Amino acid sequence: MATSRLHRLSELGQSVWIDFLSRDLLRSGGLARFMEKDAVVGVTSNPTIFQKAIAAGDAYDEQLRRALEEERDPKELFLRLAVQDVQDACDLLRSVWDEGGGRDGYVSLEVDPALAYETEPTITEAARLHELVDRPNLFVKIPATAPGLPAIEEMIARGRSINVTLIFSLDRYAEVAESYILGLERLVEAGGDPSTVASVASFFVSRVDTEADRRLEEAGAPADLQGKLAVANAKLAYLRYKEIFAGERWEVLAARGASPQRCLWASTSTKNPAYRDVLYVEELIGPATVNTMPEETIAAFQDHGEVALTLEQGIDDAREVFRRVAEAGVDYDDVTATLEREGVDKFADSFAELLDGIRAKSGELVPT
Repeated sequence: MATSRLHRLSELGQSVWIDFLSRDLLRSGGLARFMEKDAVVGVTSNPTIFQKAIAAGDAYDEQLRRALEEERDPKELFLRLAVQDVQDACDLLRSVWDEGGGRDGYVSLEVDPALAYETEPTITEAARLHELVDRPNLFVKIPATAPGLPAIEEMIARGRSINVTLIFSLDRYAEVAESYILGLERLVEAGGDPSTVASVASFFVSRVDTEADRRLEEAGAPADLQGKLAVANAKLAYLRYKEIFAGERWEVLAARGASPQRCLWASTSTKNPAYRDVLYVEELIGPATVNTMPEETIAAFQDHGEVALTLEQGIDDAREVFRRVAEAGVDYDDVTATLEREGVDKFADSFAELLDGIRAKSGELVPT
């Protein structure tokens, strides 16, 4: 029986995913080793991750050289490279998806972040990505912006699995969950099978503390408030999850085979070196959740992480954190709105940098 810390965490009902994907990781057998040794059952990616992967080394050069014989648009070239990686990762994780009835085994690919504030283009691109990858265990990532919400609903109504990304606020999370449920209701009404579609709601954790801590320090708030809001935010989000995916309305869908939209904790590496390096794993362990971790966080937790059901502990303390943050003059709604806007901008910048890198590499491979 597996005894590693992450295997024990998994036994408590939290799925371990890795927040990294590259061709080297696939070719070297690295992802397969993560699956075996670290209980990894899913993969997430984003423009920043792909930008770093493609910029490093020459793993993509051969495919890029072939693609350049018939395509020069940098975005289309990127999609050819990324789709190959995602397909290979989906195939590797397919047994997890099959054996778990579609609970885990997913690989995520994000829509162009430049489309984050445009509903119809997001729908078009999300549908295209599902068609290009053509794997049942693909999650297409759609940002949880206001214009993203109807796109999420539409894709779920079409029976397409979606990873809703860049969630920071509790109110936006409730809107995301509502979009998922509305999409399922439309799918059922149209005669579709809700058991074939899945979704996760990706809360970005550490960034909340990064932004809130700066504002708390500027406001002269007590030092013991530092590093508290992110965990409190996630704990209260999970409480809302349990409230939303219960009751008569949800039970009607569950009876048809629908699965709840699990909370996924993203951005779980610790940005402040003063904090414990596994803070955002240890404090958020609970059933029916996902934690997607970068490689260094997986290694740190395997080395010294403490495994215990913590997610539903300290709920009153979490509410008190919110009260004290407001009392200190820090506006939670502005913190989360800022983080959403900056999150979209960062991914858009990474995507633009990625396309610039492909242009440069294309010029090296096929001199003009």
